[in-house]
Amino acid sequence: MRRATLSDPPRFALAGEGQGRITLESDTGAVAHLFVLEDDIVRLLLLATGTVTSPPSWAIAPGQADIEEPGRDRLDVSGFTCPGYQLRHDAEQLLLETARIRLTVRLHGLHCRWEQRAGDAWVPMAEDRSTHAYDFGWWDGKAHHYVARRAGERFYGLGDRTGDADRAGRSFRLTNLDPMGYDAETSDPQYKSIPYVLVADGEGRCHGAFYDSVADMAFDFGRELDNYHGPYRHMAADHGDLDLWMIAGPDPLAVTRRFTWLTGRPALMPRWSLGYSGSTMTYTDAPDAAVQMAGFLEKLAEHDIGCTSFHLSSGYTSIGDKRYVFHWNRDKFPDPKAFVSSYAQAGVELVPNIKPALLRSHPRYDEVAAAGYFVSDADGQPVEAQFWDEVGSYIDFTNRQAAAWWRDQVKSALLDQGIRSTWNDNNEYEVWDARARFAGFGTTLPAAAMRPVQPLLMMRASRRAQIEARPDERPYVVTRAGMAGLHRYAQTWTGDNRTEWKTLRYNARMALGLALSGVSNSGHDVGGFAGPAPDAELLVRWVQAGVLMPRFSIHSWNDDRTVNEPWMYPEALPAIQALMRLRQRLVPFFYDLLLRYHAEYAPMVLPTWAAFPQDRQCWEECDEHLLGPNLLAAPVVEQGATERRLYLPAGADWTHVWSGETFAGGAWVTVAAPLDGPPPLFARAGAAMLVDRAEGGWRPQPMQRGLWLFPPREGPFRCEALEDAGDGAGGVTRWIVEGHADASRIVLRVSIDGAVPEDQRVTISLRSNNDVPVALEEGLSVPVTLLPQDT
Repeated sequence: MRRATLSDPPRFALAGEGQGRITLESDTGAVAHLFVLEDDIVRLLLLATGTVTSPPSWAIAPGQADIEEPGRDRLDVSGFTCPGYQLRHDAEQLLLETARIRLTVRLHGLHCRWEQRAGDAWVPMAEDRSTHAYDFGWWDGKAHHYVARRAGERFYGLGDRTGDADRAGRSFRLTNLDPMGYDAETSDPQYKSIPYVLVADGEGRCHGAFYDSVADMAFDFGRELDNYHGPYRHMAADHGDLDLWMIAGPDPLAVTRRFTWLTGRPALMPRWSLGYSGSTMTYTDAPDAAVQMAGFLEKLAEHDIGCTSFHLSSGYTSIGDKRYVFHWNRDKFPDPKAFVSSYAQAGVELVPNIKPALLRSHPRYDEVAAAGYFVSDADGQPVEAQFWDEVGSYIDFTNRQAAAWWRDQVKSALLDQGIRSTWNDNNEYEVWDARARFAGFGTTLPAAAMRPVQPLLMMRASRRAQIEARPDERPYVVTRAGMAGLHRYAQTWTGDNRTEWKTLRYNARMALGLALSGVSNSGHDVGGFAGPAPDAELLVRWVQAGVLMPRFSIHSWNDDRTVNEPWMYPEALPAIQALMRLRQRLVPFFYDLLLRYHAEYAPMVLPTWAAFPQDRQCWEECDEHLLGPNLLAAPVVEQGATERRLYLPAGADWTHVWSGETFAGGAWVTVAAPLDGPPPLFARAGAAMLVDRAEGGWRPQPMQRGLWLFPPREGPFRCEALEDAGDGAGGVTRWIVEGHADASRIVLRVSIDGAVPEDQRVTISLRSNNDVPVALEEGLSVPVTLLPQDT
């Protein structure tokens, strides 16, 4: 074998074919595997030294809820259809073609060009930079990939990155950090590492590119320029092989759903996880923490505000001024079971904070170290890392015994006290010691080769503990850090944000980046976590935005130790109370989105262009987003604003949810957006929303099923809404409303598909100011109450 040079790079030749795999070998020892996994998924696994150096994958889980230890073998094709393909080749070039993707490989140097089918034509997806795209030994041994950049291209994804949704012209470092109080416009890195890019060309045609690596990575989307190479974008991973998964579009929504499927089935959380969740560090940090926590329930009752959960911050584990995971401070909480029961009786689930590191002064540190459960060096000595309060050591979840120990602690310290969920926090695994190694399920590896796997395995262990303790209930895990595939186990949020107006704007774009990266069930710390307390206007606007996200939690650790609470400003309390009731009313709608996300991989939140890619205006950066494909949220993010100007996507009529006025799409509108009112919200004409008509508040009544219907001005329409029991097992009920509208009347037909609920009653409210008669078809088997023109 010879040494590759820039002037004479490796020469590849076809070496064999197997199930879904084509192998190319080179005269330098490099090997390239081409995988045909689905008609729309083709993968390149490039082994610069001829052998796999990456750890098994914890990201790839096609339609799966979990991955078995030690992770997925890099050559495994199970779970894929591996369809037929056409293959043509000679000494210079190889052409691989499926029904959706065509890959052309220049064998001298391994230059790749991907195309996708759009109608009857093949159109470009991506093409390697013409001047060497990979490292075959002439650079630094990292996994590099240089791709030619085309005019008009836009780049989305990478998880919860800051700034605009389009990453063009920027560079990013993917390594999990705890950037508390980050600048939502400019800070980098963040909490999660998801090396997935959704690429849109100038015509709005999209494809996905996923680099399945868990090493530290860098991405550049045109910030870097080099005169010798032309325009390019670049990825570099510090360890492992180049493992590139290309997903054909051109439809962006289809690509997003496909990538979500590729990285696993989203977890189906209990319905209560979608209600208001209270939280603050201040309560549990206080010496009278139990009094503070009881006071929260009293305030909920006093102000008639409903709440379904409380994120219990880590002060409950304190000894002095430090925090010790799985330890209950008995001075603050003398009887944890009684404390948990007091919240359960109020209908509020406690979600306790747990951290994957034990401080060096933790009472059980020496015991855990002796058992070998920490991340250690080659001699088995625990590696120390800076953590809260002092240095500590991280649990190594790639050690099966350590993961089992963790599950036991979750059960004994938390679940046995009546708690039913866990909040996995401070789990970025900032292990920078070069000597640190992970057990790797029996194959030790440098920690730097797979840091993001640890928070994923922490979620997995916490979730498994819940399932083992209560197999008839749905587990609930929330996590701050993670990697691709975290949606299989947990809900998440955009971390410890800073209290300022621009955070309100850019947090929403961060959530869109997460959703496009497969992680839809997310939210933000409403009101801002770090920094000054929000003033009354900012708090109300943040709550308005928060009630329109899947995870809705008000959380804080303000500099002056004030607490972000719904009642913190008496003058704003009536507006906050109304918004809290609105959130309770919308829980069935969000649960409908969660059911679709779980079953169909449909994103819960998405940018307008994902559903309307042909509308060029939708591709411009904006402060609107969609909830599912049919609801357009337009939160107010400007200080002092009293109205909201927004663009309604072309291709549909849109009904203002609160006024009932219908507007034609493809136009700008300006609507009132008072501080004391609901957030601007538009529904696509012909859509419906499942809601709870019961009066919200501290003691909400049993759910009263309602459907908000937004009929079109004319023509036939059909819409659906999903529900189930909300926890445990049980079938899904699909409510179907079909009808026809014209200038003289609207006729509706209602039916049920799937599981038939015990209570089949439904009230349909027409959210429209079109003054026409409404009638139900005769002979309906479903008891329907009709409230016409209910705006």
